[in-house]
Amino acid sequence: MKIQIRVKPNSKKPSVTKGDDGVWTVAVKEPATEGKANDAVVRAVAEELGLAPSKVKILRGEKSKLKLLEVYD
Repeated sequence: MKIQIRVKPNSKKPSVTKGDDGVWTVAVKEPATEGKANDAVVRAVAEELGLAPSKVKILRGEKSKLKLLEVYD
């Protein structure tokens, strides 16, 4: 399954919301430096779906706020 993500780094309150347009918004506390926000996004999505973080991979958008994630079952 592929999921389109919009990331909000440096947020005060972490959250995962699913938009009407199919794009998930993931707010994380970590800054967008050295891959910290990417790691936090992978962990947040995995937790939301009840999976291990190793089952979630960033396909596209490593350095962008818009990312495409793939979830392996």
